[in-house]
Amino acid sequence: MTFEAALAGRVEHILDACTRCGKCFEACPVKEPAGVAGADPQAVVAGVLEILRSGEGPEASRKWAEGCILSGDCITACDYGVNPRFMLSMARIAMAKGRDPLPEQRRKGVMGYRAVADGVNVIAKLQLTNEQLLRLGQSSKARSLAPAAAAGDERPDFVFYTGCNVLKTPHIALLALDIMDALGVSYRVMGGPSHCCGVVHMRSGDTETTGRMATGTADRLAQGKSGQVLAWCPSCYVQFSETTLPTVEKARGSRPFEMTPFMVYLGSRLDALRPMLRQRVDMRIALHRHPGIPGVVTAAEAILRAVPGVELVDLGQPAVGLMANYFRALPEYRRQLYRAELDAARAAGVDALVAVYHADHRELCAHEGEYPFRIVNLLEIVGESMGLAQADNFKRLKLMQDADAIVEDCRDLIAAHGMDIGEVRRLVETAMLAEQPLPLGGAARA
Repeated sequence: MTFEAALAGRVEHILDACTRCGKCFEACPVKEPAGVAGADPQAVVAGVLEILRSGEGPEASRKWAEGCILSGDCITACDYGVNPRFMLSMARIAMAKGRDPLPEQRRKGVMGYRAVADGVNVIAKLQLTNEQLLRLGQSSKARSLAPAAAAGDERPDFVFYTGCNVLKTPHIALLALDIMDALGVSYRVMGGPSHCCGVVHMRSGDTETTGRMATGTADRLAQGKSGQVLAWCPSCYVQFSETTLPTVEKARGSRPFEMTPFMVYLGSRLDALRPMLRQRVDMRIALHRHPGIPGVVTAAEAILRAVPGVELVDLGQPAVGLMANYFRALPEYRRQLYRAELDAARAAGVDALVAVYHADHRELCAHEGEYPFRIVNLLEIVGESMGLAQADNFKRLKLMQDADAIVEDCRDLIAAHGMDIGEVRRLVETAMLAEQPLPLGGAARA
């Protein structure tokens, strides 16, 4: 059975199993910002099923599907074995297929993939030496350089899957490797555009290319002795755990591996980690939270509380969505959430606003220049307590807010990697500085 046929079979299961009760819609936290708060729940869900069948449906159903930010509240609301988050993903694919013929779907998928790949490759190389790129798996000869990794051809305990975009903020991925080294875990690093999860092509409606790319990556990831892949990126985790792996299982009869979010794994190793948290980090910290993957926020809070000196402050702000960049359909709502959280952090007198995921860090970090607290990743706090450090060059560069200054600062690495300065400057503008959903300069300083 092909990937596409198996995916279509899963959609047929949804059409058979869904009772149109509307509970998933009722549980959705973004009905109001998506503009469907007053809609009838049963009618909206029935319209989504209509979209799955034909690619077309009522306006409220289309707006609900397009406004999904993957919070996941709908999943626990369903009593009939349907994953509504996956259902809405398939509805968006059906709409994309209905909107564009296959050649246009493929063109959009290729253009989107190239934009991601170009941005990731250039922004990473502005910060990393060849040795660091090798350590992060960004070479045809790349292997894990962890001291605990087995020699020869022996399989590691885990594959650590970075995904693509964390390579723009490579200090986060490098700290994850440093922590696994300290825990004595053997691993192999894979990720980047050459190991894409296929989500970009899927958004354009091109499920054939998605299946080919995702299954190829899945087969390469199936190298760990434990049968587990540790995933950093929440987008890749959802793509694999809800789309790729169940579809591969339906097509082949088995899964090549199971996937675990890195933060959930780290939380499960807290007893081993705790004795390594030796240095005090005397900081009042607020956690930037997204609940889209069960267990991540709970693990993050437990890890932070284990760091001596850390005081965790609850800002009382909404926690919604999978990750910052999934608010693309609701840009004004994202700006409102960011402004409210940043202002609440200032009012609470915190020393740092701490994010878990890389996309949140990219979008928030430049606000450090206008608020009286640091904006850091959770692993920076853990690393500081363990005596580990990786420079956050992404934040340092983005705070310059000047493409020419950034290019000049990185001139040695640009030359070392043989990059074209004009192309580098273009991607600094589009893949770094333009990624600023809440404009800078609007915050009153403390």
